[in-house]
Amino acid sequence: MPAPRAVLLCPPDAYDVVDVKNPFMERQQGRVDRAEARRQWDALADAFARCGLAVHRIPPTPGCEDMVFCANQTFPGLDATGARVCVLSHMTHASRRREVPAFAAWFAARGYAVEDAVGPGVPFEGCGDAVWHPGRRLIWGGCGGRTARAAYAPLAERFGVPVLTLDLVSPRFYHLDTCFCPVDETTVLLHPPALAPEGRELVAALFDRIVEVDEHEAVGSFACNAAAFEGGFVLLQRGAERTVAALLRHGYRVVEVETGEFLKSGGSVFCLKMGIY
Repeated sequence: MPAPRAVLLCPPDAYDVVDVKNPFMERQQGRVDRAEARRQWDALADAFARCGLAVHRIPPTPGCEDMVFCANQTFPGLDATGARVCVLSHMTHASRRREVPAFAAWFAARGYAVEDAVGPGVPFEGCGDAVWHPGRRLIWGGCGGRTARAAYAPLAERFGVPVLTLDLVSPRFYHLDTCFCPVDETTVLLHPPALAPEGRELVAALFDRIVEVDEHEAVGSFACNAAAFEGGFVLLQRGAERTVAALLRHGYRVVEVETGEFLKSGGSVFCLKMGIY
């Protein structure tokens, strides 16, 4: 799969922490600084643009406080014929299911075949758990947090690619994108304890280089919730010093941003964007 040349973002007009959907949201209700969240979001959008990406915006749906996290509502990509396809998510939490129709309409208006392909009632949270392998016709699929293993056979069939599943074993790493980030075809950021042993072995077999992210930076800085693009750009939360140093040693162009207000909801750079093909 080619690297996306554009991203879709949702302005944080409705963003807040109103309940606890993951461990990072505990005791954060009512503690979001909305003005600061907007400043951080604007700076992130500017950072994407400086990396050469087209930045699209979807209007927020009133009352959808988590809609700013654009990685979860859909899974877009190119099928075996090169046609653009967008598979809809089946969100775990009822409050987030209200977000999906707006994304379905956005992708349909831009020529995507929008489909509910994973089957009725099957939990599936889009690119939070299903991650394209850069440069290959291959999907990685996280299981055990928000997405059921049963989602991946129909996803593989629809896109005409294999899906390699990885079992998530910690409630703090509830989506695959919190502990696993392919930087390019050969390199991945990984917090190994978040995966079952067989998953760690599978990742080691498919990537030439694993940049291991320790507990402090995986949890405190959400370093694996990074986003990588053509040109060697890797965007991630500010302060993950060891991860940044490792990426710089390997020649990547690191862009540190501030997403502290969004960390209160358990999301950072990857969660806040959707790659567009």
